[in-house]
Amino acid sequence: MSIEKMISEHPDVAGRLNEPLAKAVRHAMYCAAICNSCADACLAEDDVEKRVDCVRHCMDCADICAATYRVATRRTGSNQSVLRSMLELCASACDACEEMCSHHDDAHCKRCAQMCRECAEDCRTAAENL
Repeated sequence: MSIEKMISEHPDVAGRLNEPLAKAVRHAMYCAAICNSCADACLAEDDVEKRVDCVRHCMDCADICAATYRVATRRTGSNQSVLRSMLELCASACDACEEMCSHHDDAHCKRCAQMCRECAEDCRTAAENL
C-alpha cells in the first residue's frame, strides 16, 4: 500500500495528486521513524552524556515530522496557511537535526542526517507547490 495511492483516492483529491506534497508526506513519515530510532540508538552509545542535544533534536524532529505528515494527509477542506507553516517547521526541525547528527560518525546518525536532508528538501518543495 502506498501513501500516494491513499491520498489520490480521497474524494476531494479525485486523482489530482500533488506529487511534491505526497513525497513530503512519505519522507516525513520515514523521517519520524528514523529520528525516533536514532534518538534511541544515541541513548545506547557509550558517550550518551555527550549526546543529550542530539537525542533532543532527534526526538523533536520525530514529533514534528509525525505532526506534519498527519496534517498533510488531510485533504478535506483547506487550511493552506497551517499546512505551509507545518512544512516549513518540519524543514527547519530537519535542518537542526541533520546538523546535530552530522557531528557523529556512527551509522545511525549518518542515516538520520541523510533522511533529514531529504525530508527538509521535500518539505520546502511541497510548501512552494501548495
